[in-house]
Amino acid sequence: MIKKIQKTFRAAALVMLGSTVLWNCEPETDQLGSQFFQNGAKATETAYPLIAYTIDNHDVIRTDAARLQSATLGAFNEPQFGLQKSDYVTQMRLSVYNPELGTNPVLDSAVLVIKPLYIADSVTVSTNEDYKFPEGDVPAKKVVSTYPVVKYGKSKLSGKTLLNIKVEEVTEFLFSSADTVQSNRNVSTGMLLGAKTFDGTITSVKVTKDSDASVLFDQAAAIRIPMDSTFFQNKIIAKAKSPELADAASFIRYIKGIKVSVAENDGYIFNFDPNTVELNLYYKNDKTEGTTTTRNAAVYQMNLGNSNAQFSQIHTVRAGTPSATAIATSNEITGDAKVYAQGMGGPGVGIRIPTATIDEIKGLYQSKKIGIVSAKMRVYTDVERWNNSYKKPAQFVVGMRDLTPAAGQPQYLDNLLVDMTTFAYNSFYKLVKAYDLEKNPAYYDIGITQSLKDIIEKEAKNNDFVLNVGAYTVDETGAPIGLRYPEAGAQNFTTRSYTPTRVVLVGTDPSNERSAKLIITYGQKQ
Repeated sequence: MIKKIQKTFRAAALVMLGSTVLWNCEPETDQLGSQFFQNGAKATETAYPLIAYTIDNHDVIRTDAARLQSATLGAFNEPQFGLQKSDYVTQMRLSVYNPELGTNPVLDSAVLVIKPLYIADSVTVSTNEDYKFPEGDVPAKKVVSTYPVVKYGKSKLSGKTLLNIKVEEVTEFLFSSADTVQSNRNVSTGMLLGAKTFDGTITSVKVTKDSDASVLFDQAAAIRIPMDSTFFQNKIIAKAKSPELADAASFIRYIKGIKVSVAENDGYIFNFDPNTVELNLYYKNDKTEGTTTTRNAAVYQMNLGNSNAQFSQIHTVRAGTPSATAIATSNEITGDAKVYAQGMGGPGVGIRIPTATIDEIKGLYQSKKIGIVSAKMRVYTDVERWNNSYKKPAQFVVGMRDLTPAAGQPQYLDNLLVDMTTFAYNSFYKLVKAYDLEKNPAYYDIGITQSLKDIIEKEAKNNDFVLNVGAYTVDETGAPIGLRYPEAGAQNFTTRSYTPTRVVLVGTDPSNERSAKLIITYGQKQ
């Protein structure tokens, strides 16, 4: 234990080198600096119980284009949290208005292309050295690479989980791409435009010429969904010079969009970048040279990027599940023995340091001049209700909740923890440290040293902490993007809306050694 505390002190000393907050010019007895690391300083590590409870996020979260660095598709149903199902809705725009499609254009096929996240190092390669490229019957080599998609949920239902993906026409005008949209928004749909049975893998194809190894064909790994050729022939190819295709405002009311979903209510959820979704129209037109007319192959690509209104439509059914009971019976005063945390709008966790604990630590600070070197909240996964092989959350976003806000002020605060702003560019600080994620139980340490110091030393308000599944999005330096845009609400720049993981944690349970706890390490000068 002594070696562990000394290690904590050494790590804290390194952190202090980068902090003007923890190492400052206060009177010697109040310094939280080097005097606690030398001359036989007394070190103490103490654990205190925390009050932990489940927070109802009402299964709703903002999922419009401003939040969708990644989109989700699929369905996952398990006993603790119930069903969570995600669809993708987007407008379409023309890449060029008043398109010039040539003489007598006729559509051959239309294909929707979705590029999920995949496991690059689990590739299976098939090579045909004697392939003949069909255009010109060219001797070539064809390489087909197959990759498993990154999945969350059940990938082996009846051998291999099959998802039947369907694409439907949206029949109502969506909204502006700048509008705020919540995940529980429903849209009306019409005819089925495309469908595909997906086995959980995607393939890339590359064809190279034998004579000089030049690339004849290169197709990225993706889900390719065949679409209704008649619909796109009549709606686009045959109407190239019509008023409906003249400008964006006309077109997004003419073809209002598409909804991509799965037929199943169980399986898995996967992620993809919505800005890489493609809709390709493969067609032929007449090409005349002199007195000879031939059919020329061409492709017209629709624009499905973030200039369009788009969002994830998330449907949750948790009636009769333990998570539903936990939400309904959550006790913010005494805490809950089990607490539930789920991404994509599911519940979060509230944590309070009891007033009596704060008073005790303040007493030590005032009477014995202790210096807080480290403070962390530790929470364990619950082995009774969450003993499975599903991937556990790797991160949480951590905010504050003011249960007694001033008039007109929100309960849930948009700013980052003071720990994050203080140590934003300090490589030694990490907000959440996860341990044993491949085991049961796993546990998480949430670093709140500066937050606790401010409560003890500066009489900062003892607000509740709020944990939600997800991570902060970061800039090129690795710092949270929210630091740049505090006026927009720093807590808005996260991956919460597209992180499907969930976990049951041990909350406040005095009979359980893994009950949520505050662990502080402090020094006292001899």
